[in-house]
Amino acid sequence: MAYDVIVAGIGGMGSAASWHLARRGLRVLGLERFDIPNKMGSSHGVTRIIRLPYYEDPAYVPLLRRAYTLWRELEAATGRRVLHLTGSIDGSAEDDPLFQGAMRSAIEHGLPHEVLSGAEIGARFPAYRLPTDFRAVWQPEGGFVASEHAIVAHVTAAQSCGADIRARERVLDWRAGPAGVTVTTDRGVHHAGRLVLTAGAWMGEVAPLLADLAVAERQVLAWLQPQAPALFAPNRFPVFNLAVEEGRYYGLPVFEVPGFKFGRYHHRGETGPAETMRREVDGEDEALLRQFAERYFPQGTGPTMALHACAFTNTPDEHFIVDHHPEHPEVTLASPCSGHGYKFCSVMGEILADLASGDGTTAHDIGFLRLSRLS
Repeated sequence: MAYDVIVAGIGGMGSAASWHLARRGLRVLGLERFDIPNKMGSSHGVTRIIRLPYYEDPAYVPLLRRAYTLWRELEAATGRRVLHLTGSIDGSAEDDPLFQGAMRSAIEHGLPHEVLSGAEIGARFPAYRLPTDFRAVWQPEGGFVASEHAIVAHVTAAQSCGADIRARERVLDWRAGPAGVTVTTDRGVHHAGRLVLTAGAWMGEVAPLLADLAVAERQVLAWLQPQAPALFAPNRFPVFNLAVEEGRYYGLPVFEVPGFKFGRYHHRGETGPAETMRREVDGEDEALLRQFAERYFPQGTGPTMALHACAFTNTPDEHFIVDHHPEHPEVTLASPCSGHGYKFCSVMGEILADLASGDGTTAHDIGFLRLSRLS
């Protein structure tokens, strides 16, 4: 059977792209080498933060606004709740790029927000104990997306629109030309008009031109049981993005796993091929994370409930890559997302459907995510 579009990689972005393509009436084949969902890539671990005052670049904010709308559309289409609002805290020293960038985005885009000191945060949200000279942007629309639930929702929505989604089928090779694309897997050969590559930490493998631009990095997440569980519930514990002297950390309230979740960006700086990445966790991983919790969340340092390793895939400037393949316009590239992409999956699905159908253009402003900036 010939398809209109093949999507290679059915994680966060690939599942969303499959739905948006299928809901436009296109014949879609989705291929995933592992299970759907799985624990090998970047989309597992129960929850992912979503936040609006984006310190990384104000250009992300319009995409985020659309992402919120599309997460709600997915909920309406499937009856599955995936977006949970808790409020968000983006905090650091006042002169740190994190606080300054969050303020810039909040002001430039007119986001409702408050500026709080470390002491004010602790008074309002008692689970937090931040330095008194801290400054943070509190924004009420932050929260989290239930990441694995959202993948399942996107896949089932795509299937309901006629998409053919297949797990445990590994892409071995692809060829593209004016007549379309041919994808060879360990189970057969498939043909389509266009191809979308959303392979996450394996992008350098399936798109060799990204081998030096998409570097996989081992990341570890911890869930610790709070001594005061009520303080870490979603209605009392906003998601956070903090730059402290130990590094930059992010965290979320208790949800499904009986512990509050957090991690450190660039955890131990371990990079290398996704295929050989170390998946087990050890005492050094746990100790590094516990030290942070003991200092800044002292009522959240009970027994360890879970430790998971996952993969970030980083670009040199830590912005996404979303573009057509420079040599094959029939092929669309999406990822790597440098550890902050999941919240955008809903809107990226729409953008990828734009790029992989019709005239291949999108009304969304993604100029700052184009591959050419890294040439």
